[in-house]
Amino acid sequence: MLRASADFLDPAPQWRLANEDNKRPNVPGAPGTAVITKTKPQTKRPNLYRVLILNDDYTPMEFVVHILERFFNKDNESAYRIMMHVHQHGIGECGIYTYEVAETKVTQVMDFARKHQHPLQCVMEKK
Repeated sequence: MLRASADFLDPAPQWRLANEDNKRPNVPGAPGTAVITKTKPQTKRPNLYRVLILNDDYTPMEFVVHILERFFNKDNESAYRIMMHVHQHGIGECGIYTYEVAETKVTQVMDFARKHQHPLQCVMEKK
């Protein structure tokens, strides 16, 4: 019975002989040994983006708290603290996400604010 291993399931393993780097001519009668190693491709971490809410003079504070709870999964205390930071400093960070997630959150917040006739602005910036 075959057992699945990570090496077996890898669709395109990159194999090379350890002695490929220092190729020696084959000498008749010399023992031939080779070690096979698997090289892993280097993966890069995705860029992260900050999602920010901007202050305005018209959007109610309770609405901002509701946005933070609904779209950013903040508890009431954290949402209130972020909302007060936005109110006092003009801008506040809601979270840090990959590009696609940050873009989705900004769109959701902007659509929800427009639907409820609030001029709330939500933007994203590279961290």
